[in-house]
Amino acid sequence: MKIEIAQIKLKTGDFNFNYENIIRHIEKSDAELIIFPRADIEALGGKDLVYDQTCLQKEAEMFGKIAEKKFPKTILLGDVLIKDEIVEEVEFFEFDGKKVYVSDSFIEDVDCDLYILARNKYFAMNTYDAFVESIEAKTDFIFISSIGMADENIFAGGSFAKNKNNEIVLQFPVCEEVTSVLDFEKPIEFHPEKMEESVYKVTTFALKEYCENTGFKKVILGLSGGIDSALTAALAAEALGKENVLGVLMPSMFSSEGSVTDSIALAQNLGIKTIKHSITPLFDNFMEKVAHERLHDLAEENLQARLRALILMFFSNRDNYLLLSTGNKSEASMGYGTLYGDLAGGYNLICDLTKTNVYKLSNYINRNCEIIPQEIIDKAPSAELRPNQKDQDSLPEYAVLDDIIEMYVENLCPIEEIYEKYDRALVDETVKKILRAQFKRKQCCLGVRLTERSFTNGISYPIVQRYL
Repeated sequence: MKIEIAQIKLKTGDFNFNYENIIRHIEKSDAELIIFPRADIEALGGKDLVYDQTCLQKEAEMFGKIAEKKFPKTILLGDVLIKDEIVEEVEFFEFDGKKVYVSDSFIEDVDCDLYILARNKYFAMNTYDAFVESIEAKTDFIFISSIGMADENIFAGGSFAKNKNNEIVLQFPVCEEVTSVLDFEKPIEFHPEKMEESVYKVTTFALKEYCENTGFKKVILGLSGGIDSALTAALAAEALGKENVLGVLMPSMFSSEGSVTDSIALAQNLGIKTIKHSITPLFDNFMEKVAHERLHDLAEENLQARLRALILMFFSNRDNYLLLSTGNKSEASMGYGTLYGDLAGGYNLICDLTKTNVYKLSNYINRNCEIIPQEIIDKAPSAELRPNQKDQDSLPEYAVLDDIIEMYVENLCPIEEIYEKYDRALVDETVKKILRAQFKRKQCCLGVRLTERSFTNGISYPIVQRYL
């Protein structure tokens, strides 16, 4: 008897969409058992919607409507079994004389013939291979996950199956709806995760899903001539189509000629529309009418970032654009960004990528042809808020900084261990900045989670603390 796995898209709280998508896949399947991901509101990232009784009633009605179709097959939606018009939550059930066990976690030595691990697993780069390897299958085994988004968490799929000899017999790609009939007698070659490819798929999928679920059709972002905005623009154009991306050039008296020409070259490569508005007149007017003096200080640098945010938010409000923020994880760690300035936005695609990974993903995008101009990739990063400014004037070299961030933030290495690799004073200053920048990160917009320990989810440093 045939068993089919259906890795499908499910949406948080959209019971009509979920019902129709499930029914569509059931109707085209000729399998006797079809296994879907969990479709309950809790498993789809519903958060406090689990306390909304009307929401729970609609969930129950969705399962009931599927049962009313009287399909002559067994349907499993996570741990919800639908058979013979009956809907029930199960841990064990029988199919074709076999004992089937269903769980949202992996437990060794369960007495069963088929183990189904049904969990909508969020994406975290460089973890998939280890997850697959961690499953030591001693019986036939299936892992099933949906694709979709739950705020910062992206359910990317990657469903797979192993036979009782711990051999891979099925592997699904990330961020794609896929179905397949299982054959536990035919092992296949396992395809390891390719970090850049997976992140590219996940970030573009995330933006599509965000816009589809919130009603936005178009996005806007500032183009500075730097690598972060260039990468964000490239991802947005891929996700939504070039006609739905607007780049805004906002040079100042401190902007280099390359910040404009490189941005124009990027836009031409992507085929996106641009507009240009210099912030210099706005800045000069503010200095004359409000500040009354020039001090060339941090307040004036931050004012430039905030004037740019005003322009972007104006067009976002007027023309219903989603404003994309373009800060990366290295900057977020150090607090290297201006509240209500360049940190403004509705969504961020690269907030969980260190600068090192920003370059890796940019080079991946350019693997076949130059999309992001090489001049943007090669130039020294700069906020261009004062003459001849470079990021490394106030930050360590990114290769060093990113390694410290990964050790301390992502891998939870003890500080003493980091001292063994880097100068003690540098480590102390970096960790101090990471902790003290929490107040800024708390006010940043929603972004895509790409690591196990992300500032969007999984990290919770206190804002008010005297540790460092």
